[in-house]
Amino acid sequence: MNKAIELNEVVINDQDKFKDECGVFGIFATDKDLDVATLTYYGLYALQHRGEESAGIVLSDGVNLTCEKAMGLVCDVFNEKKLGEMKGHAAIGHVRYSTSGCSEVKNAQPLLSKSKLGDIAIAHNGNLVNAEVIRELLEDCGYMFQTSIDSEVILNLIARGAKRGVEKAVVDAIQAVKGSYGIVMLTKDKLIGVRDQNGIRPLCIGKIDNSYVIASESCALDAVGANFLRDVKPGEIVIIDENGLQSINFAEKTKNGTCSFEYIYFARPDSTIDGINVYTSRVAAGKQLYKESPVDADMVIGVPDSGLAAAIGYSEISGIPFGIGLIKNRYVGRTFISPTQEIRERAVSVKLNALKINVEGKRVILIDDSIVRGTTSKRLVDILRKAGAKEVHFRVCSPVVKYPCYFGIDTPYRKDLIGSDTSVEEIRQDIGADSLGYLSIDGLLKTLGHTEFCLGCFNGTYPVSAPYENENERLER
Repeated sequence: MNKAIELNEVVINDQDKFKDECGVFGIFATDKDLDVATLTYYGLYALQHRGEESAGIVLSDGVNLTCEKAMGLVCDVFNEKKLGEMKGHAAIGHVRYSTSGCSEVKNAQPLLSKSKLGDIAIAHNGNLVNAEVIRELLEDCGYMFQTSIDSEVILNLIARGAKRGVEKAVVDAIQAVKGSYGIVMLTKDKLIGVRDQNGIRPLCIGKIDNSYVIASESCALDAVGANFLRDVKPGEIVIIDENGLQSINFAEKTKNGTCSFEYIYFARPDSTIDGINVYTSRVAAGKQLYKESPVDADMVIGVPDSGLAAAIGYSEISGIPFGIGLIKNRYVGRTFISPTQEIRERAVSVKLNALKINVEGKRVILIDDSIVRGTTSKRLVDILRKAGAKEVHFRVCSPVVKYPCYFGIDTPYRKDLIGSDTSVEEIRQDIGADSLGYLSIDGLLKTLGHTEFCLGCFNGTYPVSAPYENENERLER
C-alpha cells in the first residue's frame, strides 16, 4: 500500500469521534532565569491531543511581542534553535484543531494585533455562537478582519475599547460575546486568562515558584514542573503581571456547564478538571456501565486509549478478567485529508488490530467512550470476529450522542450522527454486535459527582441558548 493511501486511511478512524478542540498555555515569569519559550513548548506538547493542525507561540520581552506559528505538530513547528532565539519573560501558546475558520496558516493561533493599547495577542479554545453577528457590526464600523476565526472578533472588540485601558477593554469585550472559551492573552507586561461564564471549556492556574502558568489542562502544568493552584472560575478574568494575580468576575453567578465530553474523551487521563480526576471518572463510568448493562462474557477489553480506563472499571466490578484485545499503531499521525466513505470503512485496521491470541474463541465485551457515526464501531466488531471472537458485546461509557455541539467541538451534522434518530437495537444491528449498551445520562452524572455539566450532545439542552438557524448550519459545518 502506498503512503498516500495509508495516510488517508489513518484519518478516518478519528473522523468517527468528536474532534478535539484546541489547547492554550501561558506563562508569566518573575524569575528571569526561566526559559519561557521552551516551557511553553513543553506545555503545548502536553496539550497536543487537543489539536494537531497548527501550533504557535507569542513571546513578550517587555517591549515587543513576537510570534512564531505554522501548520503542523508542536515538534514540527519548533526546534531547539528556534526556541533558543525566542527570549522574553512571558509567553502564550496554542495548538489548534479548527472548529471555526479554514485550516490554513493565517488562521493559526495565537493572533497578534497592534492597537492603541499596544501589541496584544490572543489564543482561544472554544467557539463563539454570536461571532458572525459581532463581526458584521464591527465591519460596518470600519474594522478589518484578516482571518475567518472568531478569536479575531475578540481582539477587535478589545481594540474598540482601547481608550479605557486593557483591563476594562477586556471586560467589555468578554461581556459582549456568547459561547464557550478558555482564553489566554498577552500584552507587553500582562498575561490574561479568561473562562466563559458557564465554564464549558477548562482552564487552570499553576505556579513555578513565584511565576504563574495558565493552561487548558493540569497535565500541562505537570509537564513544566508547575504546582497546580486552582481552576479559573467560570466567569472569571485573571490578570497576571509583576504585582501578582488579580481576579475579576465579569458575570453574575450562573449555572455551571462544563463539557462532559472532557471527561469522556477529550482530556488526558492524568488531568484533573474542576476537582474531578479524568482517569478516576472514566473508571467510575465503567463500573456504572456494568450496573446498568451487565452481560456474561470471558474478557473485557477497551478501545485504546480512551476506552481502557472504563474497561478496567467494568472488569473490576463484574469480576470478568480485563485483557488486551486491540493493539494500537502508535506511529500513526493525523493528516486531515478528507476521507472517502470507502476508506473510512477500511481505516481502523491501519490504526488498530486485534490481538488474536487473546480474543480467539472468547466472548468479548468491548468498551468504547462513544459512538458518533458508527463506522468505527462496526469495523471494530468485524476485526474482533475475524480474529475468532465467539461473541462481541459492545458497551459505551457515555449516553447516546444525538445532537451536534456548538461550543468548540467539530461535530458532524445531526443527520450524520447514528444515534440522532436510530434506536439502540437498530444501532446494534448496524454495527453487528451481539448486544449493545450505553451509559445513561443519570449514570454519567453519578460518576461525575454532580449535575452541572453541558449535556447538549446527549439531550439537546445547552448552557448557552442555541444560535439562529442559519448560524446553526455554519457551526455544524
